[in-house]
Amino acid sequence: MPRESIDLLITGAAEVATARGSTALAGDELGTVGVLEGAAVAIRGETLLEIGPEAELVERYEASEVLDAEGGTVLPGFVDAHTHPVFDGTREEEFVLRLQGARYAEIAAAGGGILSTVRGVRSASREQLLVLLLERLDRFLELGTTTVEAKSGYGLTTEDELKCLEVLAEAARLHPVEVVPTFLGAHDVPEEHRGAPERYVDMVVQEMLPRVAEAGLARYCDVFTEQHTFGLEATRRIARAAQELGLGVRLHADQLTPLGGARLAAELGAATADHLEHVDEAGMEAMREAGVQPVLCPLVPLFLREPQEAPGRALVSRGLAPALATDFNPGSCYLQSLPEVASWAALRYGFTPAEALTAVTLNAAASLDLGARLGTLEPGKQADVVVTDLPNAQHLAYELARSPVRAVVKRGRVVHARGPRPNWR
Repeated sequence: MPRESIDLLITGAAEVATARGSTALAGDELGTVGVLEGAAVAIRGETLLEIGPEAELVERYEASEVLDAEGGTVLPGFVDAHTHPVFDGTREEEFVLRLQGARYAEIAAAGGGILSTVRGVRSASREQLLVLLLERLDRFLELGTTTVEAKSGYGLTTEDELKCLEVLAEAARLHPVEVVPTFLGAHDVPEEHRGAPERYVDMVVQEMLPRVAEAGLARYCDVFTEQHTFGLEATRRIARAAQELGLGVRLHADQLTPLGGARLAAELGAATADHLEHVDEAGMEAMREAGVQPVLCPLVPLFLREPQEAPGRALVSRGLAPALATDFNPGSCYLQSLPEVASWAALRYGFTPAEALTAVTLNAAASLDLGARLGTLEPGKQADVVVTDLPNAQHLAYELARSPVRAVVKRGRVVHARGPRPNWR
């Protein structure tokens, strides 16, 4: 009997490990990961066709390309649900200041922090920002990330915010990493509006958001909800305006202070509340009742040398469905590795390796409303696959400070194999 033609067959795996389904896994179900030993993965076009015993699939299919996992573990493509990748210039001087005892808010009040990156972005051309962004997407790909939520937020004028979002759109067109754009014009109040912050809120609501929505440059609107940036009432106004324009809402919530951002996220029906280092019991319960997903960034408090970290285990115990993210940015977490995040979620929150895997795959995809297409290895879903050299899926969290990625498949095509640079060009 002739074999069926397919485009790609992944063989030689110790195991294939994946969560299943299209919606986020919450509470006790977070660690529900299926493991198939000795399985192969068949791909046709952009779609995962079948997962099954290797001998059966080798007999059934004639593949144009065979990718040998060489005894490693095959996982879904990682999804980073919170990043800030459009910037020019880094902030290592602030890193040193924090090592010497300075706090995040103190640095920001002295003109550093977000506003220092704003100055770099405003002076950079689209071309400069695009080159830098493509390099960063290369690194994401090398580390197994196939989809990123990517925020603007370092322009803080209408034209500079549009510039950043246009750069994200162009990078998404050129690069295999899938980009989910988020407008974060409400990241901080720029220097020219510090004397009248309500005037800047007016600009975000009346000018920036309509322009962004009209151009179709963002799927979400985010707000950095803190007393020194945008308080609860300003956040509510910006988020409601975004929703009226058809954008989803994500919030930086209760990161530096217990302001009540999680409760506001629930009131708004936001997709996510991110960070949550200072979330209280009422905030957790409100999020659970409203179906708001937590997006946790476990390396950020460490990087900022802040003593308070998110109550990751408590959020799971209360029936929420967390995603994990890097929060890659030049100031508060200069990190692009979701395997490293998985390790720190295990060590800081007590997540099991299976819970961490779900949180960087299915739950992260679901937080972006992409769970029906991404986040798991199942027939009919998009073929986004990470081939690692790990002997089993538990090693994803167990191993520290090393990339385990051997090869990456995006939309059914091998776009990276271990080497000095991705081979997608």
